[in-house]
Amino acid sequence: MTDWSKLRVAPSRTHHLDESGAPAYEARFDDVLKYHAPGLAPVLLGEHSWHIHTDGTPAYDARYARTFGFYEGLAAVHGEEGWFHIEPSGAAAYARRHAWCGNFQQGRCTVRGEDGRYHHITPSGAAVYEERWRYAGDYRDGVAVVQADSGLSTHITRDGALLHDAWFVDLDVFHKGFARARDEDGWMHLDMEGRPVYTRRFYAVEPFYNGQARVERFDGALEVIDEAGEALVELRPPRRDPLHQVSAELVSFWRCEAIFAAVELGIFDKLPLRDPRPRVRQLLEALGELNLVQVSDGAWMVTRAGALLRSDHPRSLAAAAMYWSGAGRRGWDNLRDAIDTPDWTPRDPFVDAACDPASTSALQSVLGTYAENDYADIQTLIDETKGVLLDAGGGTGTIARILARANPGLSTIVLERPEVAELGCVPDDLEGRLAFVGADLFQPWPHSGDAVVMARVLHDWEDEKCVTLLRHAREALPRGGRIYLVELVRRPDSFDAGLLSLHLLVTSGGMERTADHYKRLLASGGFKLLELRRSQGVSNVIIAEAV
Repeated sequence: MTDWSKLRVAPSRTHHLDESGAPAYEARFDDVLKYHAPGLAPVLLGEHSWHIHTDGTPAYDARYARTFGFYEGLAAVHGEEGWFHIEPSGAAAYARRHAWCGNFQQGRCTVRGEDGRYHHITPSGAAVYEERWRYAGDYRDGVAVVQADSGLSTHITRDGALLHDAWFVDLDVFHKGFARARDEDGWMHLDMEGRPVYTRRFYAVEPFYNGQARVERFDGALEVIDEAGEALVELRPPRRDPLHQVSAELVSFWRCEAIFAAVELGIFDKLPLRDPRPRVRQLLEALGELNLVQVSDGAWMVTRAGALLRSDHPRSLAAAAMYWSGAGRRGWDNLRDAIDTPDWTPRDPFVDAACDPASTSALQSVLGTYAENDYADIQTLIDETKGVLLDAGGGTGTIARILARANPGLSTIVLERPEVAELGCVPDDLEGRLAFVGADLFQPWPHSGDAVVMARVLHDWEDEKCVTLLRHAREALPRGGRIYLVELVRRPDSFDAGLLSLHLLVTSGGMERTADHYKRLLASGGFKLLELRRSQGVSNVIIAEAV
């Protein structure tokens, strides 16, 4: 009998060749794949697919739309009823059908259900665990990568348990004790506990090979590093000159000014446009460099990103552009004083806006646009389904509306500055379950509730003011009541959100904080930190309990 391991796919992919390069059999197909143990290969002819022996004869009578190689004794096939696995005899390995199947590795296989969710099954078709993931990969050395609805990924063990509590933007399985992982700052290597093994971040990294790995830096240089992240060899010098990098940052305001002018002149609303005046064309060319406009069939048109700057877009950032060109940037005039003057005190931007109704409306419009985008999945991260929820500093009620609509038994009260509360609108479907109440959050609150949510509130203020807000929240809750802080949580020893944190300093004296920092603030305010949940957007949800 022919040794199947010696057969290879012919260049034409219509048959297999033996060791001498001669055809292994007479039959010809439209496509063939490699042989796998126990000596069977998938073939395709017309609309039908099956497996063949080494002599080209069918291994069984059934026919499928697609067949794939055998792994650990089972092969994935796509039949009329869906995807499943078969044994070498052609018999189905189990009764269930899926929307897609992977291949078995280490007694586990990834499958996708009709609901688009992934999980792993055993060779008998049984689900390994109850959880369903946005994506799940193959196992290697007893560990697989899974992706949650937040878009972040982590590692699980063969029984589906989390290997560690770290989550990443992108992730790979372990290779010789290390896994490649990417956070907001770039790629790095992890140990088995989910901890970065060094502090550096790279544009790309390869797996470690005998204690060394090739990496690409953000400046385009290639180097080899050791397991401590130290450079051993430079394989290619930087492709981006540091002088030009710094120079580009010095003139980065050009981008903002071009966008501000285009919005103020209504350029995005006027597109598509043919034969613009020469100076308008210069502005359009600058916007083209920013990928906000493009030329199609001789006409200047907005790109998908540029459409966000039209005034009629449902999530228009035109108002945000005008805000950042004026009131939103004035705080930066104080940067030098904020850094160099010990007794410098920031102005309260919300008090300043209150002096001008138009400014208040503009600011809330900008914040509302961001909220509609950033809090789209907030109802999956907050557990309250009944009772009274206080949305402290909730603006014009974006989160309150989302949570009330998702939970018919929940009533929401938005506590806001009086001039902001007046802008709140209660939709007909939420009449009686949504209310706006004017209040100074730095004074005792006029209402109590069963739970409190504060979204992007604490980051506006220095620690002392945060503790005041938290103590008022504690007074408004029963013992055991929960508070949900929706905040961007910085990672320790990371530069992420550094510019945003600096903006908060010059604007209102605030900052972006780490989880440990929030834990300390919560303890001072009468709460015990319970959990940190990650969302699909830029913010996370910190859950704490009133003690």
